[in-house]
Amino acid sequence: MDSLDNSQLKDLLKQRESPCISLYLPTHRHYPENQQDPIRFRNQLKELESSLKKKYPARQVQPLLEPFQMLASDGHLWSNNLDGLAVFGGPDFFRFYRLQRPVPELAVAADSFHTKPLLRILQSADRYQILGLSREAVRIFEGNRDVLDELEPTEEIPKTLTEALGEELTEPHQTVASYGKGTGGAPMHHGHGSRAEEADIDMERYFRAVDRAVLNHVSRPSALPLILAALPENHGHFHKLSHNPFLLEEGIKVNPDSLSLEELREHAWKVLLPHYLKRLAQLTEQFEEAKSKGQGSQELSKVAEAAVAGRVATLLIEAERHVPGHLDMTQGEIQLDDLADPGVDDLLDDLGQAVLKMGGEVVIVPGDHMPSPTGIAAIYRF
Repeated sequence: MDSLDNSQLKDLLKQRESPCISLYLPTHRHYPENQQDPIRFRNQLKELESSLKKKYPARQVQPLLEPFQMLASDGHLWSNNLDGLAVFGGPDFFRFYRLQRPVPELAVAADSFHTKPLLRILQSADRYQILGLSREAVRIFEGNRDVLDELEPTEEIPKTLTEALGEELTEPHQTVASYGKGTGGAPMHHGHGSRAEEADIDMERYFRAVDRAVLNHVSRPSALPLILAALPENHGHFHKLSHNPFLLEEGIKVNPDSLSLEELREHAWKVLLPHYLKRLAQLTEQFEEAKSKGQGSQELSKVAEAAVAGRVATLLIEAERHVPGHLDMTQGEIQLDDLADPGVDDLLDDLGQAVLKMGGEVVIVPGDHMPSPTGIAAIYRF
């Protein structure tokens, strides 16, 4: 699975050379439903091509669509898809992401990428990651309350103890010590170390290497809660040396290799649920306090002005709520439209994009935990 994080979303929000092509497709995980996915994708490409040729010459259109067409022929992708697909392309730019939630079918070419469907997925409050850790394997998972998938670890993350330590693996029955006087600090090898001591040294080095790599290449980019799944005896050691602020104290105390994905998801959600509910309660409390001091609002027009001015620190958006309309990103003016397609022109998502562009935080909150009736709640910086 290709992990999508906040930095990648912000990158898509940058101003780029047009045309910026955005293609969304709900996809299927299993046969025979997934057999129709590449057909529908090619149909979208045909519509895009016709639309682009009305504005651009054919010699310019073909290079733009070529990476999309190559993707259409990628049998591995269509046989291993998730619940949605997002594809973005333009002059000297092409990226695609498999998504854990369905998205509305859409293909559009404009002056900027259409990222609203990603906003709803990426900023949902129920997302988390799992570090599956054993001597034989390091595995990374990402999920939400409904689904869990395994990520393809980056090259920087060691896959096994041997890969993590390489030549630093302790030789059997040897320990290494350095002495200051008379040796110049040179290492001295002694044969009195037991196998258990050597194994402990290796495991500590292994855990430190894994912790460092996961923090830099998984947790920091995603900023998601991290749950450790490992044998009970490894939890205390790993937590003691870990420097990962996203690592939850509670974990899954079983070898992750012994569980199915669904079993692992069930264990993870039991761990995350109290933290999830606590976070939602804290956000509600923070909003109510800010609103009472005039530092927060649930009024669309006021939030819109604050968002484009960079005043919104945290924006809560109600999941599944759509307010048809449009936000002027320069003036902060809003235009409501009962006839607008909420999958394309949704005022709440416009506000979310504006807040993200200005460095604020956006959180998608379920309706039964939303602290306002308008579908939006903003906490101001000032």
